[in-house]
Amino acid sequence: MREMKKAEERRNEILDAADELFTQKGFDGTSTSNILEKVGIARGTLYYHFKSKEDIMDALIERYTSMMLAKARAIAEDKSIAVNERILRVVMALNIQHENGGQEIMEHVHKPQNALMHRKIQQVVMNQVPPILTAIIRDGIEQGVYHTPYPYECMEMIIAYTNAVFDDDLVLMTDEERAARIPAFIFNVERMLGVESGSLLYMMQMFGKDGEGSTT
Repeated sequence: MREMKKAEERRNEILDAADELFTQKGFDGTSTSNILEKVGIARGTLYYHFKSKEDIMDALIERYTSMMLAKARAIAEDKSIAVNERILRVVMALNIQHENGGQEIMEHVHKPQNALMHRKIQQVVMNQVPPILTAIIRDGIEQGVYHTPYPYECMEMIIAYTNAVFDDDLVLMTDEERAARIPAFIFNVERMLGVESGSLLYMMQMFGKDGEGSTT
């Protein structure tokens, strides 16, 4: 057990160092030698835990994804927060680009050679995010805030749309076209949830200044 704990600690030390270096120097600008020097380990020790620099990045992505989902679930379960605010906070928590180093991770994920990793993240989002948001919607239905017989299906459609249309790899559009999509998207979300027109416009802030609303 002690050896397993020691190995896990070493693995996390490597990930922490790589995370910091990727943020400072970029993924392409960071070498395995840089990581070795920062952690203070031999090359063989690094390769015992990770086969390559890409393997390290994949592990970092998995770590970020797990952390964000845990944070989102904690927010969703906090019934002291109003349902509309909970949805907004959950969506913001799920945007990896808001995390330190998140931009570098997203640039890595969107490279053509990393299409499989991108797909894996999308699968996680499509399977694990709708249930988190559905729990909030059901609370809202009980409170008379939302009016829909299809809470899960609504959330699944919303997540599918945001991760397809607002993903630069799938739908090519100008900044103006993206900006036009956002109020249209919110208009249709209001229809799906059965709320008054304009009541969810405040959620435009979850797309940020440049319209980035997708978690992937």
